[in-house]
Amino acid sequence: MISCKNEKKQLGSRVASLPYYQEASFTPYWFEKGSAAQEAFHQIPAFNLTNQDGETITEATFNDKIYITDFFFTTCPGICPKMTANMDILQQEFKEDSEILLLSHSVTPKIDSVPVLKRYAETKGIDSKKWHLVTGDRSQIYDLGRNYYFVEEDLGETKTDDDFLHTENFVLIDKNRQIRGIYNGLNKTSVQQLIADIKTLKKE
Repeated sequence: MISCKNEKKQLGSRVASLPYYQEASFTPYWFEKGSAAQEAFHQIPAFNLTNQDGETITEATFNDKIYITDFFFTTCPGICPKMTANMDILQQEFKEDSEILLLSHSVTPKIDSVPVLKRYAETKGIDSKKWHLVTGDRSQIYDLGRNYYFVEEDLGETKTDDDFLHTENFVLIDKNRQIRGIYNGLNKTSVQQLIADIKTLKKE
């Protein structure tokens, strides 16, 4: 717990390097970049989804990219519009930066077909070269969210595929598909911290 508290203090002064994370408690770990321990640490697995333009999106789409991911659905009346607005802050901030991409997974993929995602993207001013809204197999999306991105905060609570996935968290992923931060996607201060952390990550 001490390391977590220290990390929060350090973030205000912009740490030189970000920690790595491997499970839902988000306990920070630090490694020397390129070390065997870092290379063997938790990594986002291969995936295969479809974006708003009907293009296949896989882990290879993010080769040599830093990306920020979240989970949403187009008919959500509550937190999702705010999350999308805050993702748009990131889109605008890194609009000209080809190293940075955004990835939003639909948690209602049967409803959020490619045409539905396309209309949503057009309504929200989403640039499909920068920001992928993806649909696909529900079990794959939920497995990624719960078991690899750890976006839910219900620690110790067993979830099944039938349980709805709903979270405001944004997750920062580096070029090695490793988790480097989690942020409250409803909080503008947290989003500004995320922007600062992306800039730190780019310097690695």
